[in-house]
Amino acid sequence: MGNSWFQFKQFRVEQAGSAMKVCTDACIQGAFTAAELSSIPPPRILDIGAGTGLLSLMLAQQTTSMIDAVELDASAAAQAAANFAASPWSNRLRLTEGDISQYESPEPYDFIISNPPFFQRDLRGPDARRTAAMHTATLDYEALLSAISRLLRKDGQFSLLLPYESFSVFHQQASAAGFQLLTRLNVRQTPAHAPFRTVGIFGQGVQRPDEELIIHNTERQYTQEFVALLQPYYLHL
Repeated sequence: MGNSWFQFKQFRVEQAGSAMKVCTDACIQGAFTAAELSSIPPPRILDIGAGTGLLSLMLAQQTTSMIDAVELDASAAAQAAANFAASPWSNRLRLTEGDISQYESPEPYDFIISNPPFFQRDLRGPDARRTAAMHTATLDYEALLSAISRLLRKDGQFSLLLPYESFSVFHQQASAAGFQLLTRLNVRQTPAHAPFRTVGIFGQGVQRPDEELIIHNTERQYTQEFVALLQPYYLHL
């Protein structure tokens, strides 16, 4: 069983109430996205499927943005709300429990981030809450894109984390919905491994070359690139 909490340099994530725990790939998405936004922070950010609130907290650390987060699972939503309240940025973080398809905002968001359910067709496990968090049982790509289209400014952008093999499917659907892929970060465990995760930034803006991040070198130590990316957050980097 994983720890009931995860301590970062500037905040702590309590996670006993969330089916999905803090993981390295989500931290990579948060750090990569925060670095993209830090020079010109968007005024308003929406986090779809907040879980523990990890991504919102990482973005709050590196920006001055007002951040709204939406989480369907009641226990996870309560956990995220508590994590927000205990953070140094509680005045800029707001949690709403509910279905993103029913969520309304008085004005569109400048940026949206989401670590959505991963597995559209894989076998589902016996843990219903983890199944809902890991599989597109409650939020498939079409529904996610519909929510993003409804809630994002016309000139806005969004960040998404997906398995490498699934990313091309989402990319096709996003393109059909009118979103341009601006850049992507492909993530490998080691130089010998194939990419297993992709972070994509979509929306309106200037396209840039793809990037790659290798987590561990051949000696199973963190690479310099990984350390540089996560050093603002991880305690021991």
